[in-house]
Amino acid sequence: MADLGKLLVCCGLLIALVGALLIASGRMNLPVGRLPGDLIYKGKNTTFYFPLATSILVSIVLSLILYLVARARR
Repeated sequence: MADLGKLLVCCGLLIALVGALLIASGRMNLPVGRLPGDLIYKGKNTTFYFPLATSILVSIVLSLILYLVARARR
């Protein structure tokens, strides 16, 4: 049961850290979510938004972080 508690605390801290980074990026006017390559279609009554470039950027950053963590554990 102690392991589950530690896991939940770590997940909570990770979520709080991501939230703080999103707030900071909004205040610093970083264009995350509005990058060139993000697809936006505005019709008469609908809007379709697909953050393609943002998704690729997040994937690259997370892959790099996970690679470094895995390498550090060796």
